[in-house]
Amino acid sequence: MIEKPQEPDSQSRTFFEMLGGTEKIREVVERFYDIMDTDPRAAGIRAMHAEDLTSAREKLFMFLTGWTGGPQLYIERYGHPRLRARHLPFAIGESARDQWMYCMIKALHETGVEEPVLTQLASVLYELADMMRNQQG
Repeated sequence: MIEKPQEPDSQSRTFFEMLGGTEKIREVVERFYDIMDTDPRAAGIRAMHAEDLTSAREKLFMFLTGWTGGPQLYIERYGHPRLRARHLPFAIGESARDQWMYCMIKALHETGVEEPVLTQLASVLYELADMMRNQQG
């Protein structure tokens, strides 16, 4: 079962709220895929994706919106994310995980996510990315 991230502060604000809602999540996802598509450090995970990233962009946006505490867009359209099962066809090891995290952290920085939120979010995203590993190393 994919758990949602813990509430980021004592006032029970969700990451969705702290990030600024759907507009900021869309901006982060767009930047994430732009980085993946152009940065040589992400060549390994880029090769795992279709040439056209439109569908991947939309699915990650919908997933992150709900996962961070916003509307459950992904679940409403596709049902339970079953992330691990959906990623099993891909050989995901530490390198792929780290490339994914590199793109995400860079996207969070470049879209102006504030450091305390970025740090907390990166921590829970790392756990999620690490859970996708299905290969040693």
